[in-house]
Amino acid sequence: MTKPNHHIFADGDLKRNEGTLRIDTLDGETEYLPVESVDTLYLHGQITFNTRALGLLNEHGIPVHVFGWKDHYRGSYLPKRDHISGDTVVQQVRAYDDPARRLSIAEDFVAASIHNMRANVRYYDDKRGDFTGALNRLEGLKQRVCDDDRDSIDELRGIEATARKAYYRCFDTILRDPFELTQREYNPPTSEANALISFLNGMVYTSCVSAIRQTALDPTVGFLHEPGERRFTLSLDIADIFKPLLADRVAFRVVNRQHISIDDFESELEGCLLSEDGRLAVLEEFEKMLDETIEHPRLNRKVSYKTLVRTDVYSLKKHLIANEPYRATERWW
Repeated sequence: MTKPNHHIFADGDLKRNEGTLRIDTLDGETEYLPVESVDTLYLHGQITFNTRALGLLNEHGIPVHVFGWKDHYRGSYLPKRDHISGDTVVQQVRAYDDPARRLSIAEDFVAASIHNMRANVRYYDDKRGDFTGALNRLEGLKQRVCDDDRDSIDELRGIEATARKAYYRCFDTILRDPFELTQREYNPPTSEANALISFLNGMVYTSCVSAIRQTALDPTVGFLHEPGERRFTLSLDIADIFKPLLADRVAFRVVNRQHISIDDFESELEGCLLSEDGRLAVLEEFEKMLDETIEHPRLNRKVSYKTLVRTDVYSLKKHLIANEPYRATERWW
């Protein structure tokens, strides 16, 4: 059973207190956090910490994801890995450097991503509107990924972008009024729906960073996204598969069940963002979703969504080092 994540929104100090963590907030409150019960730590507030606290987190293998002003993702502290394998990294880089193999893996990412987008649209077809056109469009684009010969990652990215555009056009109908999504904008988000999706996409990205850290894979070497500075491109690749399964389903849930309202957002000159109360409400649903379980036909047992992300990453690792089939997660339930 996976351990829960822990989110800290308060401002204050994070310290080591013998074998546990102590959080002293600027409001004068103190919280003790048993490290044995934490999977990943998320710092949303202005938190200071020292090397003793980092040492304890490192001893227990707890990654820390840091968010800055208005919850923009700033970076991660990834503890020393339990599993270090130079051979795995070499095989990962060799696969990236082999154009045909890189393209094949990237196609698996995109095909699974489009499949999962279409599964969401199919769920809402007839419930929130007629999405026949979008369903046919997404099916056709997935077939292009699977059937067409190509020699360019850029062409594949173009298909993925076209699919995501068709998919997002459905959101305005799926989301309950007064939430609107006429265009996906994220830098900065210009509407409440865009702000919600951007926030949840960030949570999926960090979940993938944590899952990759459990393996010997290098998070900076992606296959669909071009490796570059200041980003974990393999996390971006895996996150594209899970955004429809996690971020978008939570967005539909919190809006359509009215767990949040327009009042949970703040609009400023630099865009629209979730308020702190809004972030808390959304995170509660996101963590619930991560802990929900589904029957896994291949593993023949129930697994949580958090485990499902890790299963996907392990499948990729086995493909890279043992040439086993990579089974990018496509929704079957």
